[in-house]
Amino acid sequence: MAIVVQGLKFPLSADESSLRERAARALRIREEEIKGMRLVRMSLDARKKNDIFFACTAEICLEGGLEKRILAKDLPGIEAAQPHVPMALPRGTNPMGAGPVAVIGMGPAGLFAAYILARQGYAPLVIERGEAVELRKKSVDAFFSQGRLHPDSNVMFGEGGAGTFSDGKLTTRIKDPWAREALEIFANHGAPPEICIQAKPHIGTDCLVEVVAKLRADILAHGGQVRFQTRLTGLDSREGCLQAIRLRDAEGNETRQRVSACILAPGQGARDTYEMLLAAGLELQAKAFAVGVRIEHPREFIDRAQFGQFAGHPRLGAAEYQLTGRHGQRGVYTFCMCPGGVVVASSSDYGQVVTNGMSYSARDGANSNAAIVVQVDSRDFGSGPLDGMRFQAQLEAEAYRLGGGDFIAPAQRVCDYLSGDKPAGFGSVLPTYRPGVERRELWRCLPEPVSSGIKEGILQFGKKLKGFDMGDAILTAVESRTSAPVRIVRDATGQATRLKGLYPAGEGAGYAGGIVSAAVDGMRAAEKIMARFKPVH
Repeated sequence: MAIVVQGLKFPLSADESSLRERAARALRIREEEIKGMRLVRMSLDARKKNDIFFACTAEICLEGGLEKRILAKDLPGIEAAQPHVPMALPRGTNPMGAGPVAVIGMGPAGLFAAYILARQGYAPLVIERGEAVELRKKSVDAFFSQGRLHPDSNVMFGEGGAGTFSDGKLTTRIKDPWAREALEIFANHGAPPEICIQAKPHIGTDCLVEVVAKLRADILAHGGQVRFQTRLTGLDSREGCLQAIRLRDAEGNETRQRVSACILAPGQGARDTYEMLLAAGLELQAKAFAVGVRIEHPREFIDRAQFGQFAGHPRLGAAEYQLTGRHGQRGVYTFCMCPGGVVVASSSDYGQVVTNGMSYSARDGANSNAAIVVQVDSRDFGSGPLDGMRFQAQLEAEAYRLGGGDFIAPAQRVCDYLSGDKPAGFGSVLPTYRPGVERRELWRCLPEPVSSGIKEGILQFGKKLKGFDMGDAILTAVESRTSAPVRIVRDATGQATRLKGLYPAGEGAGYAGGIVSAAVDGMRAAEKIMARFKPVH
């Protein structure tokens, strides 16, 4: 038996070896009576700027008989450790005679679904419209430096999904056992092992590229197949059941692939896929989402605002924030905060400007950025299945026109945005967006409820995080892809309501909101398929 000790306070100035002493004190025993100890949770508490510390949870092994005596005392924050129970995976009995299980898309949902299927002997066929992550990185770099877009392999499309070129946040609110499994899979494929104990784990885009490549290698080593630069163009069905998928490769060759089942994990930028699904008769719904701009501050400024005198401490790294407010009946909030990161061009087609944030694992860039977004729904774009998608595309086209073309983004200082003055030159904060920015009045590419909501949000956030509304902070438009504007409706079995055998999954299908939640949704889809079929080897 082991004991879990919660609430161990670990000050920034403390030596790591002191944790054992602190645990012994909490258990009211001698330090030498602890036979083994491991951290299972670690979170930063920075609510008091003069007393910043890590709150730790540890699992303790003691000399025989001590555990029962300590538990009998009912000490605060002390409980018996729960034994780790491996995930019980189902095994179906039906043979996969019609063809392989197909997985469409290699974002987190598709990648983790394919990984689980391959490891369990189901030999999935994985289809990805973009490039392998190593080539994709080169295409993304060319876009940032030269404005040369690869429409099928960019920040939105390609192996690893949009999250590969982000801060790599692995925080999730879901309480699914697969979430823990997802973190361990990341760690087993090259991510820092501490992500399994951190309250707010992150990887960073540089590390994610390597992890994604190792996951793919594992899929291939266990019998899976991967076809890059191949897109889904159609679905063949009979009596409401999926029979085959239609594919087109980079050379334009069309093929028909029979399948036993298909996990559909599209990226939220796959507008042609949404159009195809609607034309094929699937049930799609417009979904509320949020749009706005990116804001950039100096990283050192945010660090001081959050950590006070401890800013720059090597154990802290770059500071994060998460702020919420209201504008009338709409929520306004910061999203996808990237400490020490850059604002990146996330366009996936010509004639559009889309922004996002990205950090490397060191989080040591000059600026920190986040989206400021305002909720939008049917009041803004109607209730048709693809109305939200078209509203989103219109915003991106307006931002492109306002920037002047060539994927140049419109940008403006906060002081000019708040005062309504024409944009002046940039001050102490320089924009990081590439290929580049032009000074423009951002309200010209934003709907009124959004532009006024951003203004109200900045003012509210300045009261919560001192200096957030600093005049030289930079706003860059447009942040439009916070979540999918469409949901592919599925039933209780995880299958599309109008097409059995098709399993919509992940963020692009409208069922997740981050890397881990998307990975979990993909693994749950794989689990449902494994419950139907027996492995092929």
